[in-house]
Amino acid sequence: MSQATAPLPSFFNDTSPADANRRAADAQLFAQAALAVEVAAGVPVAEAALHAAERAELSQAEAEEAARAKRHAFEMNKLSKRLHREVGQAIADFHMIEEGDKVMVCMSGGKDSYAMLDILMNLQRRAPIRFEIVAVNLDQKQPGFPEHVLPEYLTKVGVPFRIEEQDTYSVVKRVVPEGKTTCSLCSRLRRGILYRVATELGCTKIALGHHRDDILQTMFMNMFFGSKLKGMPPKLVTDNGEHVVIRPMAYCREKDLATYAEHREFPIIPCNLCGSQEGLQRQQMREMINDWDARFPGRVDNMFTALANIVPSHMMDRRLYPFETIQATGAPVPGGDIAFDEDEGCGDTAGLPGEASVSLASLRIRQAD
Repeated sequence: MSQATAPLPSFFNDTSPADANRRAADAQLFAQAALAVEVAAGVPVAEAALHAAERAELSQAEAEEAARAKRHAFEMNKLSKRLHREVGQAIADFHMIEEGDKVMVCMSGGKDSYAMLDILMNLQRRAPIRFEIVAVNLDQKQPGFPEHVLPEYLTKVGVPFRIEEQDTYSVVKRVVPEGKTTCSLCSRLRRGILYRVATELGCTKIALGHHRDDILQTMFMNMFFGSKLKGMPPKLVTDNGEHVVIRPMAYCREKDLATYAEHREFPIIPCNLCGSQEGLQRQQMREMINDWDARFPGRVDNMFTALANIVPSHMMDRRLYPFETIQATGAPVPGGDIAFDEDEGCGDTAGLPGEASVSLASLRIRQAD
């Protein structure tokens, strides 16, 4: 999922020496023209020269600001295209949305759900199939929750919506001891309510705003704390068997979504439950992954790609591969274990002596005396 960054055209590079010289020359010409006008009008030369210098400096600053604005617009357009492409690709890869679907877009008021709704509405306008969108927000009655924000925004963008009011906040605070994380109980309560609302609205799909980083964090949480190799699927059937849940932003990076949300100026609503708790396991995973991404470029991309390249015969789950019944056949097996050799991609053989790539079958090995 890594994206190569193409070099910007020269006219977007506000640090180009040629551009800087051109802007300075233009500003100087403008200042000289203004100076001539003022002197002709009887303004003292010294005063007119001071005014001209101020105008030249202002003109150059305005030109630099215009160049920065142009560069920003170019970058935001590129980001928008990338996010729309990634969402469209995920929908196609996992057959998330089909002809006639009614998609319930779950809105929390955070950056991810806003971005998901925005992108899905854009794709809906030009999709080759017809599907409906209805936005749903669960008002959990958190203290200080701005109840007007989401209805005003959803009305403004023209999408059908429903605000479901359920006081799960009081339940969570009453049941969960002080200092303990509320995520588990909160998510169970929220899940049950949203399933019911989806049934009442006749929705065929429930869209959640989880992204690539969420999926990787979940995988490591399950590995470190649950002893399972289990991630967060882009599409699944709910535990009650009644609904299909989709995650259209499965291919999207969190940092891209954060930049997109800031650019689009979504009215973000902070969460006063899980979003305000320190030391959560998910936060630990986020920090670990972000650290890897900063220190080892490409590692996070490879980990995410690995989730779609699983080799059960090289794992240890007997439920997924018949280890008990495998037998040697005397014939090469595509993708078979190379046993004692270093695995593909684990180490760099570039520059090693020629014998490093010689097949064992071609070697004559002297038998022991």
